[in-house]
Amino acid sequence: MAHIHTEPGQIDFIAEVFIVHKNKVLIRLHDKIKQWIAPGGHVELDETPEQAAVREAKEETGLDVVLYNGNKLAVKKGSGRLHQLIPPMFMNVHEVNENHKHLSMVFFASSQTDEIVQPENHEKTACRWMTREEVVEAGDMEETIKSYALKALEVMALE
Repeated sequence: MAHIHTEPGQIDFIAEVFIVHKNKVLIRLHDKIKQWIAPGGHVELDETPEQAAVREAKEETGLDVVLYNGNKLAVKKGSGRLHQLIPPMFMNVHEVNENHKHLSMVFFASSQTDEIVQPENHEKTACRWMTREEVVEAGDMEETIKSYALKALEVMALE
């Protein structure tokens, strides 16, 4: 989806998801910025951040994921009109360019398979499953992405 906000200085919300399967974390090469990041993208106006994380994972990798609920007090069923959301593990704001920013909600998730199937109707790019050691040694990955990937491996190993 294109950016929702069009005026200089406005911020779009995005959801990123670090997917873990059998002690490996999935990292993908972003087609536009040419950096290794987690699957993710813009939160649509009609969805929650957790719905966006699951949708983006499916669109970009073909994987069905289950989000990690780090806040065990957050109950999925709400009362009445209230719906509890799974909180992101991390949040950050980063510049896309001098006139545009993203507020990123970073989720962790698991997958039952490591078979990547990138849909025909979406951008295709390189993906790689990485062990803890491979993440630490990756010279082509930004340090914040490394720290999120390592934390995802640590947290999801406990599940």
